[in-house]
Amino acid sequence: MRILSIHADTMWYRTTRRTKMAEAAEPREGRMDECVVLFCCVEKLDERNPSHIVASAKANIIDRLSKLKANRVLIYPYAHLTSTLGSPECALSILQNLEDELRSSSVEVKRAPFGWYKEFEIRGKGHPLADLSMTICPYEGWECDFRCPHCKNPIKEADLESSLAPGTRTPPEREIDR
Repeated sequence: MRILSIHADTMWYRTTRRTKMAEAAEPREGRMDECVVLFCCVEKLDERNPSHIVASAKANIIDRLSKLKANRVLIYPYAHLTSTLGSPECALSILQNLEDELRSSSVEVKRAPFGWYKEFEIRGKGHPLADLSMTICPYEGWECDFRCPHCKNPIKEADLESSLAPGTRTPPEREIDR
């Protein structure tokens, strides 16, 4: 899972058009002030261990919120952070579970609708800790065949190959790691 976190004065969005995988969206417009906006993208490999992804993302986000002395988040589905998207069903499930888990930790949470084109305006705070990129790895702590190029944790080759485009046999990162 990829998360771009921005500590914001305000974030506003409005849905403009649904995609074929859009969830029912009411209301179609939302706003949150004094929050941390989490642009979230679920990747194909996240499908291997969704519960670990949610737990790890929650822990990372809670840690981030404590450093920022913030307690409000807006989860914003944002498919543009990876070229290996997870299935829409799994992505929505992970984002909904993350929303529930954060809420159960006394975090005020809003989630922008999944599967919609949206226009948005954000006003970031611009301090040294305001922006942060996170990669949540589904293989953290597992024994695997080689190292993930992003988090340096081990990856099982069979899982990675199942996420590649048809006809692709060896991921470019594997060739580099040898």
